[in-house]
Amino acid sequence: MSKAAICSLAAILMLASAASAQTPATQAPATHKRATPSSAAARTYDRALLHPALLKAQAPATYQVKFTTTKGDFTLTVTRAFAPLGADRFYNLVKHHFYDNATFFRVLNNPPFMAQFGVSAYPAVSAAWEKAEIKDDPVTQQNVRGFVTFATSGANTRTTQVFINYGDNKRLDSLGFAPFGQVTDGMSVVDTLYGEYGEGAPDGAGPDQEQINKQGKPYLDKGWPKLDSIKTAVIVGEPAPAAKKAAAPAAKKS
Repeated sequence: MSKAAICSLAAILMLASAASAQTPATQAPATHKRATPSSAAARTYDRALLHPALLKAQAPATYQVKFTTTKGDFTLTVTRAFAPLGADRFYNLVKHHFYDNATFFRVLNNPPFMAQFGVSAYPAVSAAWEKAEIKDDPVTQQNVRGFVTFATSGANTRTTQVFINYGDNKRLDSLGFAPFGQVTDGMSVVDTLYGEYGEGAPDGAGPDQEQINKQGKPYLDKGWPKLDSIKTAVIVGEPAPAAKKAAAPAAKKS
């Protein structure tokens, strides 16, 4: 998102939490504006991810997603009634393996806040989802430990980034952050995700989200090698669609 949008959201949070003197580390999760894709990654991805407008399947009333990560496995249970639009978007992303190879790029666990992920490992995919925003859902659940919510840069701006609450973040409820599921197994794995880098620059030593979008996973692997990542995220008990794979374009030789 733009610097103006970031400042606007930060101002809202300062007003909402002034009484408790929140630090920058406890500001609401927010997505950043996507940058122009590069040819850094050379892996493959589901070609359907390049066409967000076609991925509109309605999610089941409940479904589970198993995450296999560099720290172990955890399972997330989604309840569509919590936040229907968010549950549907997450269902389509997982079904087409959007989160495979993605990194937990913003882990704030001291004090406990959240673990954020959802920027694609592949710049072309990130670019395709830049403007694939969905409208907000009413907030029916609270942002408390284990609940999972889409990040946002303002009203009606949810795309692909999500976060797992580490602690009591009910202050986010009034700001429109609508949980759509919760970690029902393996929260101890989530607790161990590497978080020593903290916030992204200039507030911390973490990566720049715009550069993640532009350069993909190689950018993270080079500068922040200790960050944990998702090997696979799959819907439990549901066969994956037959996917046509597209390789990221190779750099031209000079």
